[in-house]
Amino acid sequence: MTETITFASLNLAEPIQRALAAKNYLHPTPIQAGVIPHLLEGRDLIGCAQTGTGKTAAFALPILHRLAASSRRSGRARPRALILTPTRELASQISDNFAAYGRHLDLRHCVIFGGVGQNPQVRALQAGIDILVATPGRLLDLMQQGQLSLDSVEVFVLDEADRMLDMGFAPDVKRVIAKLPSPRQSLLFSATMPAPIREIAGRLLTNPVEINVAPVSSTADRIEQTVCHVAKADKGRLLLHVLTEHQGDRVLVFSRTKHGANKLAKGLVLKGIRAEAIHGNKSQGARERALDGFRRGSVRVLVATDIAARGIDVKGVSLVVNHDIPNEPESYVHRIGRTARAGADGHAVAFCEPDERGYLRDIEKLIRQQIPMDADHPFAIPFDPALPVTSGRGGGDRRPGGFRGRAQSPAAAVDGRGSSARGRSSSARRRGGNARRRGPSGASRGR
Repeated sequence: MTETITFASLNLAEPIQRALAAKNYLHPTPIQAGVIPHLLEGRDLIGCAQTGTGKTAAFALPILHRLAASSRRSGRARPRALILTPTRELASQISDNFAAYGRHLDLRHCVIFGGVGQNPQVRALQAGIDILVATPGRLLDLMQQGQLSLDSVEVFVLDEADRMLDMGFAPDVKRVIAKLPSPRQSLLFSATMPAPIREIAGRLLTNPVEINVAPVSSTADRIEQTVCHVAKADKGRLLLHVLTEHQGDRVLVFSRTKHGANKLAKGLVLKGIRAEAIHGNKSQGARERALDGFRRGSVRVLVATDIAARGIDVKGVSLVVNHDIPNEPESYVHRIGRTARAGADGHAVAFCEPDERGYLRDIEKLIRQQIPMDADHPFAIPFDPALPVTSGRGGGDRRPGGFRGRAQSPAAAVDGRGSSARGRSSSARRRGGNARRRGPSGASRGR
């Protein structure tokens, strides 16, 4: 039982213990208890755990311990530890963790990502750093410019590896791995372990230990999940109904597309609900302001795409609404993992239009459970689970005679204005979304 294990028993350096004690962190989470001893021994490692389990500290604490124990000093633009992560938000979150846990250590850390000017980042690199947290795009840019070298990296962490591949970063990750020195300690963390992740692990890791603290792709036990079958045209009004039922809750709403996120947020604001959208096309400043408002409570509803939401770690998110069912079932696990964090309870509601029922079936197969259906909401439509549903990966529900709601823009739905020709989205947009985007845009790829 991890409750019997304390951070003190893990023999971390005293300054790290002091920082943990100041935060009243006494007992490690299961992923931390499983990972930290192996990392302190210098082992390569695969860590598989659902989101919200404390994996950042699982690798941050051993890295701080290792670097602090060495007399080696950081070089100009030559980090000793590199953490590669897919999004700006997650990079910032990891950097904040290193700052908190290493506050009593004489170690320098830096975070670099795109969407902002590179000059302050270059100056920080040139001043000498021990720990670098980076997104792939900006990291490779600075390496190509000669502003950064990886020849001194002692520890490399590939974080959120499954999301890295979902976002099309596999070629960039392989380019970074090719520039790393040997020997080194390498770590890979992922919520899911599909075959492509195993392939990358094979080229990155040497005789790794594997730690699994929960069934792969499981959802947190403390999340109460429900699905509402609803016509597309009624999704906006159903969202207003759900928000009314959860007055005072901090709510995270997921849209499949950036355009849809903007429309939903604007529609909610028109209804007097404090809402902001966050996605890859937003500037870094706008994203940080929206997140800060969400944390402080001045923004009640944050509407996000999958790419932007990875790494959002906001305390007190009590409700996650899947306004659009994700077309990748693994994304559902990551989405609802934004609630019920740190032992709290949470709710997750999915709005399922008829064309998304195949996606729902794929999710239920992945999480190995049927999501309870809420048929009592005012916009419920008939659903017969006995009828066949084709896989969502193949294009959603194509049952003969299936109900199809009228398409309309999310804002029109929230405003209750009915459908319009402008609101109709193509099947490519409806099913492609941001989850599989592989374009060169830095904003959408977390550069």
